[in-house]
Amino acid sequence: MASLLNLRPTPPVLSSNPPHKLTHSPLHTYISFPFKISNTHNQFLNLCRSSSTPPPSQQKASQRKRTRYRKQYPGENIGITGEMRFVSMRLRNASGKKLHLSGVNTENEEEHEEEDDDDDDVKGETWRPSQEGFLKYLVDSKLVFDTIERIVDESENVSYAYFRRTGLERCESLEKDLQWFRGQDLVIPEPSNTGVSYAKYLKELAGESAPLFLSHFYSIYFSHIAGGQVIVNKVSEKLLEGKMMEFNRWEGDAQDLLKGVREKLNVLGEHWTRDEKNKCLKETAKAFKYMGQIIRLMIL
Repeated sequence: MASLLNLRPTPPVLSSNPPHKLTHSPLHTYISFPFKISNTHNQFLNLCRSSSTPPPSQQKASQRKRTRYRKQYPGENIGITGEMRFVSMRLRNASGKKLHLSGVNTENEEEHEEEDDDDDDVKGETWRPSQEGFLKYLVDSKLVFDTIERIVDESENVSYAYFRRTGLERCESLEKDLQWFRGQDLVIPEPSNTGVSYAKYLKELAGESAPLFLSHFYSIYFSHIAGGQVIVNKVSEKLLEGKMMEFNRWEGDAQDLLKGVREKLNVLGEHWTRDEKNKCLKETAKAFKYMGQIIRLMIL
């Protein structure tokens, strides 16, 4: 034990006056050791104990340092467009009521959006669209699509380059529709204050932040494909004897084209900060608000 504890006992001390008298031999002497082994032994046991199991205070500290993962935003597992879609659903179904902002279909939870064929959106009793109002809607829509497509084509921002020539472009199609109306001796109105304000806002936003502008870019195409074209068809049936508008024609399947844009935006969104994504969701709400105001031009 002495060698294990690195102790050096002193030579034994012979006492001439032993504490007890030994009767069997007068030559016996008393031997004593001038050190205590009990404290050192306890220290050795404590050292062994500390190497195997940490004290309760250290255990509580390690538990407090465990990583806690934040809760995901609705739709975040899909990508930024999944989060944007949740915002549009919440807008449309606020307080349990459908908000007829843009006729966007949000009933289907699948990633593939289907056309909203709800007649309530364009019933004559509710909408009462006029030809003059329909022209205002087409003019403002052309201004908006022309603005976002021109920005994407002419900007030097590399983020916008991924969204050129997607097949979703609507500016040329809308110009063909307006030319048809001119052929009917109808006067084409100037863009309304709503369309002008929105186009100006898009230009400013494009120079400030690519993520925020692209949230509008995607929302504008999404709103028309998912629901806006349904409204256009129904208004055309009522006012133009069912004329097929170029606004609703694509070279290819519109849903497939939109899916390609969605996938690119989700990949790009992986490089955005959480703060940028949160701001994108706010801009999504603004996009649907603007588009809803433009659609309401049909009944003004």
